[in-house]
Amino acid sequence: MSTDGTLVVHAVGLTKVFKDFWLRNRVVAVDRLDFEIHQHEVFGLLGPNGSGKTTTIKMMLGLLYPTRGRISVLGKAPTEVAIKSRIGYLPEESYLYRFLDARETLDYYGRLFQIPRPDRRRRVEQLLEMVGLTREARRRVGEYSKGMARRIGLAQALINDPDLLILDEPTTGLDPIGTREIKDLILFLNREKRKTILLCSHLLADVEDVCQRVTILYGGRKQAVGSIHELLSQENQTQITTERLSADAIERVRRIIEEEDGKSLLSITTPTTRLEAFFLKTVRAAQVAQTKTSGATSGGRIAGFLGGTEKAEGEAVVSSLIAAASKSAPGQETPTGEPPSQAPSSDVIDQLVSATRARPPEAAQEETETPPVTQPDRTVIDDLLKRADRPRE
Repeated sequence: MSTDGTLVVHAVGLTKVFKDFWLRNRVVAVDRLDFEIHQHEVFGLLGPNGSGKTTTIKMMLGLLYPTRGRISVLGKAPTEVAIKSRIGYLPEESYLYRFLDARETLDYYGRLFQIPRPDRRRRVEQLLEMVGLTREARRRVGEYSKGMARRIGLAQALINDPDLLILDEPTTGLDPIGTREIKDLILFLNREKRKTILLCSHLLADVEDVCQRVTILYGGRKQAVGSIHELLSQENQTQITTERLSADAIERVRRIIEEEDGKSLLSITTPTTRLEAFFLKTVRAAQVAQTKTSGATSGGRIAGFLGGTEKAEGEAVVSSLIAAASKSAPGQETPTGEPPSQAPSSDVIDQLVSATRARPPEAAQEETETPPVTQPDRTVIDDLLKRADRPRE
C-alpha cells in the first residue's frame, strides 16, 4: 500500500540510558535510533527480548523522556495531551480493572476520552460485537482468559477512534482463529479506514502478513529497515510453480536449466498449504456444523464509528431534515418555483427508522421506562363546555 509521504512518527538519534542509584549509566536500552512511520501504513518493530522495542514505544507515548535525540508524533511532542487523545495503545500486558465487566471497562475508557454518553454506549456495543465478546460482556474481566483479555484490550485501544494505533504483541494468548481475526482487522483498519498502525510482535509470521515496512532492532540499535518484499526477496534465485509434471518432463526441464551457463536445478518439491490455513479451514467446517463451544466467539462486524462513517451519515440526515424543513416553511418557494413540500422525503424517514432500529437495547429500555403522559378525561371537558354555554340567571 502506498503512503502519502506524511510522517506520523519521526525519530532522530533517539537514545535512552537507564541509570542506577549513583547516576551511573547502567543500561543503554535505545542507542541512536533513527526511523520514520509514514501516514496510512502498517509499520513493524521487531527484535528479540531486551532489544529496546518497548522502551521506544514508551518514549513515543510520552511515558519516558529520551536521554538524547528527539521524537515527534503526529507533528508534535509526544508529551502534549492533545496528541495523546489521537493515539490508541494496546500494551503487552493488559492492565485492566479485574472487578469491572467488559461493558464497564470500555465505558470507563470512553469517559477518559470525554466521549458523550450516547456515542459511548453505541461504541461499546459495536466493539464488543467486533471482538466477539458480546456474550461474555457481563463477566468480570478478572475471570477472562488471556486471549479474551487481549480482545477487550484491543477494544479499549479503539474506543477513541485513534489516528495512530500502537499494538504491542496483540496476538499473544490468542488461538489461531483470534490471531487471524486480529490480522484481518489490522488490514481492514489500514486499507479501508486509513489508519496508521505500529505493530510490535515476536511472531514474525504475523508481521509478514500485515506490515508494509519493518525495522529490526538488536542491542537498542537499528540493524535493518525496509519493505517486506525488499528484505525477504532472494534475487539470485528463480521460482517456477506449475501443475504436476511427469518424470520425463522434469528431466527435460533439468537438462534445459543445466544448459543455461552451467546452472543446476536446486530442488523439486510438492507445494504445501500453511498450517494456519488448514487449521482455520477445519475449525470453520466445525462452525458451519454448529458445534457448541464455551469459548469466545468469532468477531463480528467492524465497529461503524471507526473512520468517522457514523458522523458522515449523521450529518447527511441532519442536512436532509434542514432542507425538508426549509421547503415546508409557509410563504416560501423553492428556487425552482415549485410548491413547498409538506413533509420530509421518504429517504429521510427511512434513515430515521433505520437509526431507531440500530439503537442499543439500553437506550430503548430507557425510553420505555419514561412515565407516560396522563391524558385528560374527555367527559370532564365536555361537561365544562356545556356549563359555559348555559344562560346566566
